[in-house]
Amino acid sequence: MILKIAGAARTSFVAALLAAPLALTTPATAQQGFGPLDPAPPSGHTVEEIIQKFGEKEAEFQQARDKYTYRQSVKVDTIDDGSGKVDGEYQQVTDIVFDKDGKRLENVVFAPQNSLQRVSMSPTDFDEIEHRLPFILTTADQPLYNIKYQGRQKVDELDTYVFDVAPKQIAKGKHYFQGKVWVDQQDMEIVMVSGTTVPQDTRPGHEDLQPPFTTYYEQVDGKYWFPTYTKAEAVLRFAGGGGGPAEEVHMRSVVKFSDYKQYHSTARIIYDGQDITDQKQPDTQPPAKK
Repeated sequence: MILKIAGAARTSFVAALLAAPLALTTPATAQQGFGPLDPAPPSGHTVEEIIQKFGEKEAEFQQARDKYTYRQSVKVDTIDDGSGKVDGEYQQVTDIVFDKDGKRLENVVFAPQNSLQRVSMSPTDFDEIEHRLPFILTTADQPLYNIKYQGRQKVDELDTYVFDVAPKQIAKGKHYFQGKVWVDQQDMEIVMVSGTTVPQDTRPGHEDLQPPFTTYYEQVDGKYWFPTYTKAEAVLRFAGGGGGPAEEVHMRSVVKFSDYKQYHSTARIIYDGQDITDQKQPDTQPPAKK
């Protein structure tokens, strides 16, 4: 955000957690539905094996998600802390679909007038929505991060392993996830992440800030853990530039990924130079002898 200077049993845990929204400064682990963190080592697998397994699963599910259509709903609010009411909002609903040639498309189906007054959406915000809120830590991505085992934790009815994740180094012009990930002990797949985008531009007068977020995943088609809900909320402090006063802006963002449906490509039938896919195929066999 940039300050405007001029003006199923194994999927139901998400609903249970959402009944206790994140406080502004309270980590996800303090929410209702979370058991205590047990620092005991995993049983049956080494930490390295778990990291390898969930990296492989993440790569598999990333490829699978690229073959699904879904709806992405984004709502970003600024809140007047005096009244507790929303005083500015950005909203957009987009269907992620495919054309007849299998090319991925984004169709905006709802986009009311942007009423954000105190802040504006930056390219980093849109990049965060696409790449870091639905965080995926594949085998190929893992070498970029330090991944440290923290222990076991009960998350509603799921038994999980908890890992701290932080970038090993920051490349110029790149952004990364930093925070915690929860890995289901049974499926060896990430089921929740909680953290923030790094680095953030904190230069006075040039701030580009994003609030910490938590993303929940649900099981789709009985095998794929896909992101379905993200909430981010914080009071962002902008120092201001040119000697101007600092300003605090209460931000709240909610991103939903819904209506996952696997895309099935349709073969095209070309006959005599014409696309007759939706027509009855011509009978090219000779008539049977009577």
